[in-house]
Amino acid sequence: MTVLHENTESQTPAGQRRGTARRRKPLRSNGYKVFRFLALVAVVLFLIAPLFWMLLASFKTNVDIYDAGKSFLFAPTAENYANVLQRNNYFVFIFNSFWVAFVSTALSLVLGVPAAYAMSRFTMHRSALVVLMARVIPGVSLLVPWYYVFSNLKMVGGFEVLILSHMFVALPLIVYIMMSYFDSLPIELEESAQVDGLTPIGAFRHITLPLSVAGMATAGILAFIFSWNNFMFALVLSGSKTKTLPVAIFDFVSYASIDWGGLMAAATVVTIPIMIIALFTQKYIVSGLTAGATKG
Repeated sequence: MTVLHENTESQTPAGQRRGTARRRKPLRSNGYKVFRFLALVAVVLFLIAPLFWMLLASFKTNVDIYDAGKSFLFAPTAENYANVLQRNNYFVFIFNSFWVAFVSTALSLVLGVPAAYAMSRFTMHRSALVVLMARVIPGVSLLVPWYYVFSNLKMVGGFEVLILSHMFVALPLIVYIMMSYFDSLPIELEESAQVDGLTPIGAFRHITLPLSVAGMATAGILAFIFSWNNFMFALVLSGSKTKTLPVAIFDFVSYASIDWGGLMAAATVVTIPIMIIALFTQKYIVSGLTAGATKG
């Protein structure tokens, strides 16, 4: 009996320590949750604050924008949007941006997806390196040669030169993303399809392509966003009839002054379509960018 009593006493502190540890664990967990919540709020506010300020400034006059006392309390006006959409005929620039982005993305997908598949399945590492180098080269280093060549070909100012210049960045981006996606797909599916009578091209069309829709959506969305936001290529290579939205926004900046109200309204017009596209396609972007991350 004495031994039993001693064993019980010797085990009591350990049991108390375990119980205390179990009671303290939720406290640490709650502290971490609070810290994570505050960190997320800080990041979201840091990212949303410039967009919120841009939206508010688009409904202000230039005088109100410079007045710190009217940061949030002011008399809103739609004059800036009327100036952007009606007087400056921004619907033409919206169509130009959409047309260039759509055509360059579509052509890049048509050329880039088969190229990425070939590099993935036949382990063409040197070709993949060349594509990656084309993605890394700064576009500004190519503007002068492009302008010289395309001006001699009488193509500067047309949609063709804008589409080709945007494809220079969109095509390597699509190839790079799709290579990782094809690497994550098991080759046994294509081999089984070929055993059943399909040719390699048929297996690619009927098996691999349907399974890679998420990757193509990711690559296409990112290429479209790049083309929509591109300013440098369009500034040098576009003309008065092919001017895109980012270049049209630059018209609000003059040598002597800046029309901040019109500039913020035009920037809002540029930003909202991309935000809507990203909001409704975020699951494809996440799934496509994480494809192949857990392979092996």
